[in-house]
Amino acid sequence: MEIINALGRRKTAVARVYVKAGKGAFIINGKDAKEYFPTSLLQDTIRRPFNVLEVDGKYDVKVNVAGGGITGQAEAVSLGVARALVKEDETVKPALKKVGLMTRDPRMVERKKFGQKKARKKFQFSKR
Repeated sequence: MEIINALGRRKTAVARVYVKAGKGAFIINGKDAKEYFPTSLLQDTIRRPFNVLEVDGKYDVKVNVAGGGITGQAEAVSLGVARALVKEDETVKPALKKVGLMTRDPRMVERKKFGQKKARKKFQFSKR
């Protein structure tokens, strides 16, 4: 199996994921995944595609991730890993789609409008 690359995005985070057969190493921006994502919730998020397919420890993953916050980055990595696994084997797509791992979450921060304090919040109205 050669190296398979895929892209995952969430909000403003972009993750370039490279997957190859191996022993289960997970490197993110040159650091171990447990060091880069310290909480167990984020570690579970990035390993979820492997856990759903029950192939944890069979692939080495190298990720370059930039932009956004830590949670957005974790979800971007998860989407990238899921897409890479589908590129490797098309038959796993229904299983990943069923748990919602193949869907790109389109929610973004709404832009601030002129004449307002924030995207929806207005300046205080004074009647007199």
